[in-house]
Amino acid sequence: MQDELLFNRPLVEKYDRPGPRYTSYPTAPQFHAAFAEDDYRSAAERSNRAAEPKPLSVYVHIPFCKSLCYYCACNKIITHNTERAAEYLQWLKQEIRVQGELFDTTRRMTQLHLGGGTPTYLTNAQLSELMVALDEAFHFAAPEEREFSLEVDPRTVTPEQIYELYALGFNRLSFGVQDFDHDVQQAVNRVQSEEQVVSLVKAAREAGFESVSVDLIYGLPLQTVASFDKTLTKIIDLQPDRIAAYSYAHLPELFKAQRLIRPEDMPPPERKLELLELTINRLTSAGYVYIGMDHFALPSDELSLARENGTLQRNFQGYSTHADCDMIGLGITSIGKVGDTYSQNVKETAQYQHRLEAERLPVFRGYRLSDDDRLRRDVINTLMCHGRLEFDAIEARHNIDFRSYFASALASLEEMADDGLIALREHEIEVLPSGRLMIRNLAMAFDAYLKPTENRYSRTV
Repeated sequence: MQDELLFNRPLVEKYDRPGPRYTSYPTAPQFHAAFAEDDYRSAAERSNRAAEPKPLSVYVHIPFCKSLCYYCACNKIITHNTERAAEYLQWLKQEIRVQGELFDTTRRMTQLHLGGGTPTYLTNAQLSELMVALDEAFHFAAPEEREFSLEVDPRTVTPEQIYELYALGFNRLSFGVQDFDHDVQQAVNRVQSEEQVVSLVKAAREAGFESVSVDLIYGLPLQTVASFDKTLTKIIDLQPDRIAAYSYAHLPELFKAQRLIRPEDMPPPERKLELLELTINRLTSAGYVYIGMDHFALPSDELSLARENGTLQRNFQGYSTHADCDMIGLGITSIGKVGDTYSQNVKETAQYQHRLEAERLPVFRGYRLSDDDRLRRDVINTLMCHGRLEFDAIEARHNIDFRSYFASALASLEEMADDGLIALREHEIEVLPSGRLMIRNLAMAFDAYLKPTENRYSRTV
């Protein structure tokens, strides 16, 4: 893949349209309620019988937050009643036990991610309970083989607690910063000091965490190029291993919390592009490698090395070096990928509790991939992770003639080729430097389910 990343504003404006992020293919709108608990159990059984059963990856959703961030579109429960979290943890441990019984004890858990909500809403004692239950059910791999990560709200932990998280077995942290500007923080109801973040990153380094990530958001209310440039300077000074710079999708008609943002505070569309251009220029000039979409990493980070050696993958957490696992989703709304299936848990805590009381899995919908789905998933993942697709490799894996099978997709890509975003050759597709930001648009050409008028997705750039 080309190492350069060129920002061409007219082309960015032209191709900036709603589209999936392709953390799965088919994407979640194709999941259906006809896929039920029995289908999930069958998928787990098939995965155990595979010639080489995959290692296990686990995602745990902790939905609780003590305050509402106005920009947030995640599934969360705002409460100061910590008893709700204690009760949720008990049901979560029940699900862990029931799920653990489905997977062969010889398989090892190599990847763990706690998301939310605010995972650090749980106390370290509660997180310790959770880790013990996970180890008993899924059998942790050796420490050197693990990638155990945790999302951290800097307002909820102290430097001392960071050391305790490391002692619990976590080796990667992701800090939600979003923006250091005080006016922006007030506009989205997420006020945290720069000093808090600096002290926590310092503690994480001293504790021994292998990777420290920082999340930023551009396009928030009251953001200016000058103010966000100051935030980027401070982040670069911290030298996190990874930086995710997300585009804020303002959809108040879909997300109630976003209605609390004053419309007059929102930046105009052209400023979002200025902020994106600024972010790309500042981070790449500071030595960060553009991994794809909204992810940047230091050259020494595993994501950069995987991109370099061709082993980069994608899963429901985005770009990964451990995506080739069976992924088990735990907690409300969580999504899993076991064998050739996807599944999602119920969205309400009452439903979650009701299912588990009956010793049932809380799966309420899912999807089993067809041969065509697996082929298209392979094509999309290859393009999004490696920026180059060789037709003969796909043909060998799926027993097709690429140009014949994807004739309509290739025809639809001629415009991107004419615009200099991709090279369409006789036996391959290559993403060019100007096209790397439009990788989702390229993937959309191979999506058999996408309707041209769909507006349910975030914008592609």
